[in-house]
Amino acid sequence: MDGRRRTGSAAALATVLATVLATVVLATSCGGGPSGPGAAARAADTTVTYAPGLTIDLYLPATTGRAPLVVLVPGGSWQTADPTGLAGLAAGLAGRGIVAATAHLRAASDDVVYPVPVEDVLCAVASAVANARAAGVSPGPVAVLGHSSGAHLAALAVLAFEDYDPGCSSPVVEPDALVGLSGPYDVSRLPGVAAPLFGTEPDADRATWHAANPVQRAALRPDVPVLLLHGEDDDVLPVDFTTQFAEALDAAGHPTTVELVPGTDHLGIFAADVAVDPIVAWLRSR
Repeated sequence: MDGRRRTGSAAALATVLATVLATVVLATSCGGGPSGPGAAARAADTTVTYAPGLTIDLYLPATTGRAPLVVLVPGGSWQTADPTGLAGLAAGLAGRGIVAATAHLRAASDDVVYPVPVEDVLCAVASAVANARAAGVSPGPVAVLGHSSGAHLAALAVLAFEDYDPGCSSPVVEPDALVGLSGPYDVSRLPGVAAPLFGTEPDADRATWHAANPVQRAALRPDVPVLLLHGEDDDVLPVDFTTQFAEALDAAGHPTTVELVPGTDHLGIFAADVAVDPIVAWLRSR
């Protein structure tokens, strides 16, 4: 990895993230960032409450039968988790024959800490699968996709699935695959930014920070395939968050695919015209 893409220190990286946090959260919650031609033209087919105060927006393909299913988990630096900005990507995936569900989760602004957000991800998956089946679709494979801090949560929900025992209203489903978009897969590099997720500093609870660090859990479920996308022009999270995670996954035996996307920044990576094609091609290859 070119040294020019690295930050000088974890403290410097945390400062950069704190500076852009408000912009990133506002843009994603308002549907900011490019979304691709026609991506926002389609509304969700239905909105389902999967837990008190929490919903998924479900986008269904035009035909029934077997189809991949993707649950989309938003970023927000663990402070918020509003999936509005992922609607264009979800619509684009549904237009290509994939069941897509954008998930509202609880976050630090809701006065919850780990593992609650990961448990919410798993309950959103359970609800998406149950409602897809009710609509006549047989979902498979079932993938969890996350952007930014949502990619961190998605990685834990997939790789460390057996660590969690969420009380979901629908039967819990073990995800088959992981898709990460520009994620912070090593939270030890972001102690100041990630602290709201845990409600504590790393030195105060090393065991929990380790358990919730995807790069440290890469050896779990080594048969699970992983797709990682990262924009080469990302000035929020350096590309080496993704490449180092990929190295750990490869070493553990995961079938891992990495795509570094030229001319794409932290928000552009979830644009429909950037992400739909590689995600669909990869899912179809499963």
